[in-house]
Amino acid sequence: MRAGASDAAREKAERQPSRPAVFLDRDGTLVEEVPYLHDPGRVALLPGVAALGGLAAAGYALVVVTNQAGVARGLYDEAAVEAVHRRLAELLAGIGVRLDAVLHCPHHPEGTVPGYARACRCRKPGPGMLEAAAGRLGLDLPASWLIGNHPSDVGAAQAAGVRPLFVTTGQAAGRPPPPGIAAVPGLEAAARAVLDGSGTPPAGMQKARPAPAVTERAWPGMPAGRGRPRP
Repeated sequence: MRAGASDAAREKAERQPSRPAVFLDRDGTLVEEVPYLHDPGRVALLPGVAALGGLAAAGYALVVVTNQAGVARGLYDEAAVEAVHRRLAELLAGIGVRLDAVLHCPHHPEGTVPGYARACRCRKPGPGMLEAAAGRLGLDLPASWLIGNHPSDVGAAQAAGVRPLFVTTGQAAGRPPPPGIAAVPGLEAAARAVLDGSGTPPAGMQKARPAPAVTERAWPGMPAGRGRPRP
């Protein structure tokens, strides 16, 4: 589902009580990191994903927000993105986890496909996907979290007024988080950080606070030569 919301969806959300969400990056956070993933057969859940069930039980909406620049670059189309997301939903259902929404951004300013080759508000680190989900589902953004493994996830969280948690999985394995951002080793630990103490990171973890501007390819302390463009 692409970012954006109809007037009817917004009106319905406004009539519902506001609830918090846990926004989730996809590649390298929920599933194994495959460059420009578009084959449903290559979707594989990362360890700890079952912990998302505890977040849902605690009242958090579960919303995936993913950049899919491969569409703008002409590597695959939005039908392929939706096929991957159907497979993701099947795998999650097998462990008792249901997503409330999956949003993707198909744009990139350096793309080659007309209509997709442009800058936009929805591509992380922009807040557009989070704002669209909040409008559709009646979400309380200040009470919400975003879990991801890339500085663009942190940037999107901060731009939307959501608390970021950095997981050192996928391409972030062995790398430090952006300055001032709490880091955990995976989704199971991230779920505990959200739930423990009403969303306060556990003792010994650094509480998230505003960080300097980050880029999409690197962050302070990352070993030289290890960055790569992210879809």
